Amino acid sequence: MSVTDAPLSVQKPRTPSRPAARRNNFELYSWLFMRLSGVVLLFLVLGHLLIMLFLDGGVHRINFAFVAGRWASPFWQFWDLTMLWLAGLHGGNGLRTVINDYSRKDGTRFWLKMLLYVSVVLTVGLGSFVIFTFDPNIG
Repeated sequence: MSVTDAPLSVQKPRTPSRPAARRNNFELYSWLFMRLSGVVLLFLVLGHLLIMLFLDGGVHRINFAFVAGRWASPFWQFWDLTMLWLAGLHGGNGLRTVINDYSRKDGTRFWLKMLLYVSVVLTVGLGSFVIFTFDPNIG
């Protein structure tokens, strides 16, 4: 029997085959969101710190009346709400990336991300609730 007469066959791989990866762009959009929200947060937070800590007497003037007067304006409500949402989502997305990178077991990764998602939703939801329902005329 010559070499040309031998049947050609390919051995099966020893590792099990994996299903093809889904082609979505979630990680790309997540990466873009982190960069854009970081730039916007830089502007919002530095403005917030400038107003709260350095102008007109600094932290000594911050009390209930100051917050009530500030949140009487829709501009400041929008400013603080945007800062709250971007900070919550930016931080949650960053921590999601850390969990994906460093958790070894799928079960651990799942429960850590569920705990993260619940805490982000509760924090952002409660903060939004306070901003929208704040009543300066208590009692």
